[in-house]
Amino acid sequence: MAHVISEDCIACGTCIDECPVEAISEGDIYKIDPEVCTDCGTCADVCPVEAIHPA
Repeated sequence: MAHVISEDCIACGTCIDECPVEAISEGDIYKIDPEVCTDCGTCADVCPVEAIHPA
């Protein structure tokens, strides 16, 4: 099950740099591609506003 990014996202870019499979895309609120996400949780661990959660 992939992780999701909530509306609390501040688009800081920290998660993009940490994702080992490049599943996160930029935007006003970043998005995680559920087809690519391996559910490693690295993005959630580094998110400064805790905006990333398991789906």
